[in-house]
Amino acid sequence: MKVCIIGSGNWGSAIARIIGENAAKYDEFDTSVHMWVFEEMIDGKKLTEIINTQHENVKYLPGYKLPENVVAIPDVADAAKDADILVWVLPHQFVPKICQQLKGKIKKTAFGISLIKGVHIKDKGLELISQMISDELDGMRVYALMGANIAKEVAAGNYCETTIGCSDKERGAQLKKLFEVKTFRVVVVSDEHTVELCGALKNIVAVGAGFVDGLELGDNTKAAVIRLGLMEMIAFAKAFYKNVEVSTFLESCGIADLITTCYGGRNRRVAEAFIRTKKPIEELEKEMLNGQKLQGPQTAYEVNQMLKKEGLEDRYPLFTAVYKICYEGHPANEFIECLHDHPEHM
Repeated sequence: MKVCIIGSGNWGSAIARIIGENAAKYDEFDTSVHMWVFEEMIDGKKLTEIINTQHENVKYLPGYKLPENVVAIPDVADAAKDADILVWVLPHQFVPKICQQLKGKIKKTAFGISLIKGVHIKDKGLELISQMISDELDGMRVYALMGANIAKEVAAGNYCETTIGCSDKERGAQLKKLFEVKTFRVVVVSDEHTVELCGALKNIVAVGAGFVDGLELGDNTKAAVIRLGLMEMIAFAKAFYKNVEVSTFLESCGIADLITTCYGGRNRRVAEAFIRTKKPIEELEKEMLNGQKLQGPQTAYEVNQMLKKEGLEDRYPLFTAVYKICYEGHPANEFIECLHDHPEHM
């Protein structure tokens, strides 16, 4: 089976280290792994050329070598044309454009797995990224991988866990083999939608955790944000999706990812700076993230559109407060007010 990685930011490059290692190790995978790279010039050289000669993504994951069997390709259709498994790992805002470039150019038997933490609004409703990709690419099956997986720590080989949502046992076993190494342990569950929802919704909570840090309110307050945020994540999943397994929230994709993101992720860092500096989110994104994209505020906006449509904003005060502070100029202390009167306390 031939594997193509669609995306090459810090998370894409970190996961490429694992996929490249396993593709070379197991006979069922083609040794050569294609990685689509958005072409950029770095000190007068093309990024793809640097990756293919130095075997390092010097912009997004400097200091960590990529396996030599990972080949950077600047044209996404060329990268994906013979692939059996498409690994999606790029900012969710760019997915529709990439899907358009792939239409009619991939194998009909190919399937995908999304590592993208976000959601998409379609006709005022919420659409998971896996579903968006499937709809755009003629019903291709797309599964999800989410977990407490900060890219640099994964690249460094620090032990962590992740969760794959896949209801197909045969493919679940194939994906576990593709992604699992000694320091990156994979649990496969059948609850696909919940796995993916966790990855998106926790970024909203992480923005709230950043507000707490910016306001210097301490760990007790942050713990309350994490707990109430988790309750809103569970309530949202149950309200909008069928057959949600609450036990999935106890996997790495749920509580573990929520905790690590609220202490170590980019959404928390930028949200803290947003409170301290009063600069716009977009400006901080450019200053702090070296070309990476922020998912939390965008996801808060998209979730709010759905809550507003259904008249449910009052039931999700944490999600709603993050949206209003980021997009409507509400003061940050409103975030703490939402905690005082949270429905979970009633």
